[in-house]
Amino acid sequence: MLSMRFYNAAIAGIDLDVELPADRRMTKQANRLGLSLFAVYLVLYGGFVLLAAFSPQWMEVTPLAGVNLAIWYGFGLIVAALVLALVYGWANRPRNHRNQSNGDATGSKL
Repeated sequence: MLSMRFYNAAIAGIDLDVELPADRRMTKQANRLGLSLFAVYLVLYGGFVLLAAFSPQWMEVTPLAGVNLAIWYGFGLIVAALVLALVYGWANRPRNHRNQSNGDATGSKL
Protein backbone atom coordinates (compact mmCIF):
# COMPACT_ATOMS: atom_id res chain seq x y z
CA MET A 1 0.00 0.00 0.00
CA LEU A 2 2.90 2.31 0.66
CA SER A 3 4.14 2.02 -2.91
CA MET A 4 0.67 2.99 -4.18
CA ARG A 5 0.88 6.15 -2.07
CA PHE A 6 4.14 7.13 -3.74
CA TYR A 7 2.74 6.24 -7.16
CA ASN A 8 -0.36 8.40 -6.62
CA ALA A 9 1.77 11.24 -5.29
CA ALA A 10 4.05 11.06 -8.31
CA ILE A 11 1.07 11.12 -10.69
CA ALA A 12 -0.42 14.12 -8.90
CA GLY A 13 2.92 15.92 -8.71
CA ILE A 14 2.87 16.01 -4.91
CA ASP A 15 6.12 16.27 -3.00
CA LEU A 16 5.90 13.74 -0.17
CA ASP A 17 8.73 15.41 1.71
CA VAL A 18 6.46 18.31 2.66
CA GLU A 19 5.63 18.24 6.34
CA LEU A 20 1.95 17.71 7.02
CA PRO A 21 0.38 19.55 9.94
CA ALA A 22 0.73 17.44 13.05
CA ASP A 23 -1.95 19.38 14.87
CA ARG A 24 -5.26 17.58 14.50
CA ARG A 25 -7.06 20.78 15.43
CA MET A 26 -6.10 22.23 12.04
CA THR A 27 -7.65 19.22 10.33
CA LYS A 28 -10.85 19.61 12.35
CA GLN A 29 -10.99 23.31 11.46
CA ALA A 30 -10.51 22.50 7.78
CA ASN A 31 -13.26 19.89 7.95
CA ARG A 32 -15.59 22.30 9.73
CA LEU A 33 -14.92 25.03 7.19
CA GLY A 34 -15.43 22.60 4.31
CA LEU A 35 -18.77 21.48 5.70
CA SER A 36 -19.83 25.08 6.31
CA LEU A 37 -18.98 26.09 2.75
CA PHE A 38 -20.78 23.00 1.48
CA ALA A 39 -23.86 24.03 3.48
CA VAL A 40 -23.73 27.50 1.90
CA TYR A 41 -23.59 25.98 -1.58
CA LEU A 42 -26.31 23.50 -0.72
CA VAL A 43 -28.62 26.38 0.25
CA LEU A 44 -27.83 28.22 -2.99
CA TYR A 45 -28.39 25.11 -5.11
CA GLY A 46 -31.50 24.15 -3.13
CA GLY A 47 -32.90 27.61 -3.86
CA PHE A 48 -32.32 27.03 -7.56
CA VAL A 49 -34.04 23.65 -7.51
CA LEU A 50 -36.97 24.86 -5.41
CA LEU A 51 -37.44 27.93 -7.58
CA ALA A 52 -37.40 25.81 -10.73
CA ALA A 53 -39.77 23.23 -9.26
CA PHE A 54 -42.35 25.40 -7.53
CA SER A 55 -42.15 28.74 -9.32
CA PRO A 56 -40.99 28.14 -12.89
CA GLN A 57 -42.50 31.42 -14.07
CA TRP A 58 -39.76 33.23 -12.12
CA MET A 59 -37.12 31.35 -14.08
CA GLU A 60 -38.55 32.77 -17.32
CA VAL A 61 -38.05 36.39 -16.23
CA THR A 62 -35.35 38.19 -18.24
CA PRO A 63 -33.72 40.64 -15.81
CA LEU A 64 -30.62 41.53 -17.80
CA ALA A 65 -29.48 41.44 -21.44
CA GLY A 66 -32.43 39.34 -22.55
CA VAL A 67 -31.14 36.30 -20.66
CA ASN A 68 -33.57 34.51 -18.36
CA LEU A 69 -33.12 34.11 -14.62
CA ALA A 70 -32.42 30.38 -14.88
CA ILE A 71 -29.26 31.08 -16.89
CA TRP A 72 -28.12 33.88 -14.57
CA TYR A 73 -28.77 31.72 -11.52
CA GLY A 74 -26.80 28.88 -13.11
CA PHE A 75 -23.87 31.18 -13.84
CA GLY A 76 -24.14 32.44 -10.28
CA LEU A 77 -23.91 28.88 -8.97
CA ILE A 78 -20.76 28.27 -10.99
CA VAL A 79 -19.16 31.50 -9.76
CA ALA A 80 -20.22 30.73 -6.17
CA ALA A 81 -18.61 27.29 -6.38
CA LEU A 82 -15.35 28.82 -7.60
CA VAL A 83 -15.40 31.51 -4.91
CA LEU A 84 -16.12 28.96 -2.17
CA ALA A 85 -13.28 26.76 -3.44
CA LEU A 86 -10.91 29.74 -3.38
CA VAL A 87 -12.00 30.62 0.16
CA TYR A 88 -11.38 27.05 1.28
CA GLY A 89 -7.99 26.90 -0.42
CA TRP A 90 -6.93 30.25 1.02
CA ALA A 91 -8.08 29.38 4.54
CA ASN A 92 -6.22 26.05 4.48
CA ARG A 93 -3.03 27.19 2.77
CA PRO A 94 0.26 26.01 4.27
CA ARG A 95 1.65 28.52 6.69
CA ASN A 96 5.39 28.84 7.17
CA HIS A 97 6.16 30.64 10.39
CA ARG A 98 9.54 32.29 10.24
CA ASN A 99 11.79 31.80 13.23
CA GLN A 100 13.02 35.28 14.08
CA SER A 101 16.34 34.15 15.58
CA ASN A 102 17.89 32.38 12.59
CA GLY A 103 15.55 33.11 9.67
CA ASP A 104 14.60 29.43 9.32
CA ALA A 105 11.34 29.22 7.33
CA THR A 106 10.33 25.90 8.87
CA GLY A 107 10.00 27.32 12.36
CA SER A 108 12.16 24.56 13.84
CA LYS A 109 14.74 25.40 16.45
CA LEU A 110 17.89 23.46 15.66
